Amino acid sequence: MKKIVNLILMASIVGFFAVSCDRNDDENVIQSVDAIKIDSVKIAQYTMDVFTVQTIKTYSTYSDGCHGFYGYDYRRNDLTRTITAYQYKVNGNCTQATYVGTNGFNFRPEEKGTYTFKFWGGKDSNNADIWIEKTIVVE
Repeated sequence: MKKIVNLILMASIVGFFAVSCDRNDDENVIQSVDAIKIDSVKIAQYTMDVFTVQTIKTYSTYSDGCHGFYGYDYRRNDLTRTITAYQYKVNGNCTQATYVGTNGFNFRPEEKGTYTFKFWGGKDSNNADIWIEKTIVVE
């Protein structure tokens, strides 16, 4: 009886690894990461206090369900912030049509002043960067 239980247990373990190794996860692998233009920005408060927090939301248009938000490149230079959004692309069957994605980040200023935010909005016809500029006064 003990041998039969051990045999069933071993067969279950071998079966588990055979199924686990046989899966095809190629549809969920990130194929590329590219900058995506920010279409618009929503800032709730254009005046705020030092050390308070607010979420700044960005909106970008993705071409299909194989694309999604990857992250931000957030660069600081004194009171200027330059923000570029990035999208990922996965391999797979993408049936969803164009959609608008909403993402955001928290802003928590540590000093008073007028902060300038520059959000990358793509390229113009001369291949120059387009920036959406917003300012927040911190008191």
